[in-house]
Amino acid sequence: MPETVSLQEHLEKLRAAEAKFQEERDRRYTEVNAERERALGFKEEADRRALALARAIQDYKDERANDLREQLGSQAGTFATNKDLEPIKAFIASQTGRGIGMNALAGWLVSLLMASVAISALFLRH
Repeated sequence: MPETVSLQEHLEKLRAAEAKFQEERDRRYTEVNAERERALGFKEEADRRALALARAIQDYKDERANDLREQLGSQAGTFATNKDLEPIKAFIASQTGRGIGMNALAGWLVSLLMASVAISALFLRH
């Protein structure tokens, strides 16, 4: 036979169960909020580090770009221009019909000239 309890006793048990439920819920909300704050702190730190790293990468890229710009500026006068190569082009054009051997010689001369320009540019740069 089921146990009978008074209405007052039943309501007291319900209030006690409700209070226990509310305490547990409050504890869980408090824990979740604490973890949320902790995660937010991690995220903020990660964002700060990411920004610092991005800044360092950009500084490095800017420095390399400035070095390259400086190097190209210092080499600007050391290369042969099209105007400088006009006599060689004219010679090659005049020798075109002389045969394969002459064309090979002209190509070799141009290659030699370009190699010497490149080597002199290297030595002038340092």
